[in-house]
Amino acid sequence: MRKRNSLLATAATMAAAAIALALPADATPAAPKPLSHVRITNHFDLAAGQMPENIALLPDGKANVTFAGSRQIAQITPGGSTRILATLPAPADGGVKTPALGFPLTTGIVQAPDGSTYALYATGTADLTGLWRLTPGKAPERIAALPANGLPNGLALDPHSKQLYITDSALGTVWAVPLSGGRPTAWSTAPELAATGFLGANGAKVHDGALWVSNLDKGTLVRIPIRHGNRAGVPQVKATGLAGIDDFAFTGRGDEVLATLDAPNKVVLIQPDGTNTTVLDTDDGLQNPTSVALRGKEVYVLNAAYTTAKDPNLLLARLHGHR
Repeated sequence: MRKRNSLLATAATMAAAAIALALPADATPAAPKPLSHVRITNHFDLAAGQMPENIALLPDGKANVTFAGSRQIAQITPGGSTRILATLPAPADGGVKTPALGFPLTTGIVQAPDGSTYALYATGTADLTGLWRLTPGKAPERIAALPANGLPNGLALDPHSKQLYITDSALGTVWAVPLSGGRPTAWSTAPELAATGFLGANGAKVHDGALWVSNLDKGTLVRIPIRHGNRAGVPQVKATGLAGIDDFAFTGRGDEVLATLDAPNKVVLIQPDGTNTTVLDTDDGLQNPTSVALRGKEVYVLNAAYTTAKDPNLLLARLHGHR
């Protein structure tokens, strides 16, 4: 009997070894993917300059976006239709002096509680570059002028202080402007915001007592505390190695972030310790992703197709294990 048991044990060991050899080295149970139900819901007109740059989600399920190449602010309905809300005036010289890019473009956008839409416009000219407000039933108006040699890009609203924060990708500056408009003040000119060849400070979000800013050239995500009296604190680099980072959004789990990497055609999930994993790529339909936003578990990703020149679109996905 002992000999039989020994033979059975040996056979079992050999079988287990054979199974182990047959399996791939990493054949541990796969963790569920952070994003699922990925689908493209809107395709935009590249020839008409409908390269979506930034997005603001509205309480009624709609979304307002900026179309960079057509100088437009548009609204997308849950049903997938697109309506142009406003076209900003073209600069007299065609925008050839717009820093880094050479064409006029609408960039950051936020929605205020009163229903007004705020958007940034970069033209390379002193008469048009700045912060614009679009109020229902009224023509768009510029409420704050910004330097013509700058490139206003990211826009964030602090509802508590009623301040708007504007990243300038060319001048490496964060400007602060009251929600009512007026003269901007240079809130931060920290070295962490500077460009190193193309574009520096880019996306902007207010989160947990601080302004968070991405730097495209440096591939970093930076946290700048908002101190008493709306003073900028000492910047802290929270994540590195994010080449081409554009916009980002907090997932609702502390400092966890979803970010778009424009030229690499990726969306990454960044953990509070700064590590990141790719959660979307070209296989999912990314075409130079420029902006990301969350409504509950629903993730919105805009794709401008700046360099792919194929399919500017809006992609939706569902985030798992979150609020």
